[in-house]
Amino acid sequence: MAEIPDAPTKLDQLVAVTALLRAPGGCPWDAEQTHESLVQYLTEETHELIDAIEAGSREEMIEELGDVLYQVVFHADIAAHTPGEEFDLQDVAAHMTAKMVGRHPHVFGDLDLATAGDVENAWDSFKAREKPTRTSVLDGIPLGMPSLALADKLLGKAQKIGVLEKDGPAAIPVENEEELGGLLLAIVDSAKAQGLDAERALRSTLRTLRAEIVEAEALAAADAGVIGLPAVSAVSSEDNQ
Repeated sequence: MAEIPDAPTKLDQLVAVTALLRAPGGCPWDAEQTHESLVQYLTEETHELIDAIEAGSREEMIEELGDVLYQVVFHADIAAHTPGEEFDLQDVAAHMTAKMVGRHPHVFGDLDLATAGDVENAWDSFKAREKPTRTSVLDGIPLGMPSLALADKLLGKAQKIGVLEKDGPAAIPVENEEELGGLLLAIVDSAKAQGLDAERALRSTLRTLRAEIVEAEALAAADAGVIGLPAVSAVSSEDNQ
């Protein structure tokens, strides 16, 4: 019987336990897992954490945060023993620390940004320095996102480059999220009653919106080439992680 590893911190102990589970003589199931095989569990654990945040207790949040953390630790241990990857949790943490420091020159540098709005307005320039290879506002948006979240992202991008009006009036005014939730449910119910797939319908419309964004960026790039100015879409937005 294996002993629970001793470690200076609880996080170090979790890393050691994970390594022990995946080592020879540990758990056969854990040892066989890959980055790809764990994707379904990462998705499930993330949704369970969302539920805990929105409607759970303190204890449930601790548990679900732990489940998501374990996915990160698990992937890092796989990488540490995979030729060509060979990074561990410390490397992941170091990369994230450098990323956060670089994205907050108003905290770790001399830049003066007094409000959250100031930070949002300056975020593009931070990202442009970090990821100069990104040329489209669509870069970094995973198409596998839930359709409503994807719609929110694409609408923001469309407004950013002028495909849609940023401060236009709401097509369907709603007072609060409770009212909005009822409206969305009614739309899905209506679609179901008529044999329509609401998810597929929204994704189809989003593909059209995405194509319009790409076309607008191409036109902006062509115009910039003519007049010698940088294209509008050469800078990624703040919420492309």
